[in-house]
Amino acid sequence: MTSFVRNQWYVAAFGREVGRELFARTVCGEPILLWRTESGAVTAMSDRCVHRRFPLSQEPSRIVGDQVVCGYHGFTYGADGVCVSVPGQKRVPRTARLTSYPVVEQDSFVWVWIGERELADEKLVPRAPWLDHPGYTTVSGMEPLAARYDLLVDNLLDLSHETYLHGGYIGTPEVAETPITTEVDEAAGVVRVSRRMDDAACPPFYANSTGIEGRITRWQDIEYHAPCLYLLHSRVAPVGSRPPEPDGTDPDGFHMEVVYAITPETEHSTHDFWAVARDFAPDDQAVTDFVHDNNRTVVLQDVVALDVLEKAISAERDGYQELSINIDTGGLAARRILKRLAEEGARATAGSTSAGAEARGSA
Repeated sequence: MTSFVRNQWYVAAFGREVGRELFARTVCGEPILLWRTESGAVTAMSDRCVHRRFPLSQEPSRIVGDQVVCGYHGFTYGADGVCVSVPGQKRVPRTARLTSYPVVEQDSFVWVWIGERELADEKLVPRAPWLDHPGYTTVSGMEPLAARYDLLVDNLLDLSHETYLHGGYIGTPEVAETPITTEVDEAAGVVRVSRRMDDAACPPFYANSTGIEGRITRWQDIEYHAPCLYLLHSRVAPVGSRPPEPDGTDPDGFHMEVVYAITPETEHSTHDFWAVARDFAPDDQAVTDFVHDNNRTVVLQDVVALDVLEKAISAERDGYQELSINIDTGGLAARRILKRLAEEGARATAGSTSAGAEARGSA
């Protein structure tokens, strides 16, 4: 199952990636040009000149003030995507305008709305507030994935693979052996999967970052906000330590908030944005470097596995039936929600196209 879910917010970049240089990223098959105006606001528009489709992100295209000048024939666009100047004539064609995309910069991410512009609602942007919270130290990155985005969704909602794919980093036998609980909010498009390990080996990732020696209590509480944001609330503490207090304070626990923004690039490639925010050893650069390097290694292990899986799926015969078991309940729920969202988006787009055609016919 791979089809884009439109009329949704997607992460197009980290805020740090977008500046006063022209920057492009493809989201759901659409090439998008990102840049900051002189006031610092992020703007997003199509990365194709209306004249001869030259990518505006390519040199010698450039920013002049708050305008983009195409490096091929000089068509010039304002921050809203409207062409303000064309070469050799004073009249600018009425249709000389780029598709512009609603943008929200929040929680260190730059979000763009893919779909019908009038449906964009900033209140629907999912939150990951730890990523720029002063009480947390964050590391992050983005890895290109040569696989369809729903394979990454499957991967992240079934953490039993940590035992086998990520042994020596975050995986221990208890992850695969411990049953999960799954809750699904169909209306909100949210899947929650929890695994609570009362007595588990401490994997190197946590032993070296927290300094815990011996066995641990380990909690993995997942929230997947379809289609684009995955949150893993990770808590570890020495076995026998106090549980969290009723007011939420947890002096014996070490917490990491693991965030993935899952952004389809094409039908068979994905932007895998990842981030880890921690609430301990905030100023210890050695811990920061360790968490960054080890988490990126884990992400790359997933990338290699999913790239291989994409090739295998693409080559298999029609009608192949896979097997699902108890640990797949979260992933199966996510598939169901993604299918519904894709179908709803397709109907909305079709309805909008039909209404536009009728309006043009009656004009």
